[in-house]
Amino acid sequence: MRVGYAVMGVGLALTKWPELLAHDPWELKQGTVLTMLVALSVLALLGLRHPLKMLPILLFEVAWKLLWLGVVALPLWLDGNLGEATREQAATVLWVVIVIAVVPWRFVVDQLVLSRGERWR
Repeated sequence: MRVGYAVMGVGLALTKWPELLAHDPWELKQGTVLTMLVALSVLALLGLRHPLKMLPILLFEVAWKLLWLGVVALPLWLDGNLGEATREQAATVLWVVIVIAVVPWRFVVDQLVLSRGERWR
């Protein structure tokens, strides 16, 4: 699991932290996405220390990337309309295979799907 956190945390730190520190004027969407990715990288780095406690970060990463691939990239690819920018994004998003490989899926199913939920108060 720590490999997954390292790929996420270090990868985003190398690519997104410099953008944040340069602090160019951003449009709303660009600034929102950048700050969310920097926050995600900090949480992923915490996962290096607390792998199981930070497991939802890995699950979030898998969920949004698989959704993006299935809802955005796949239909464009099937229609033959996959542009260069989307192709580049898909190549980046496909790094999710590393995270998928390191998630303890049996634990996820046992603890988050099959076990009883916490009582509502």
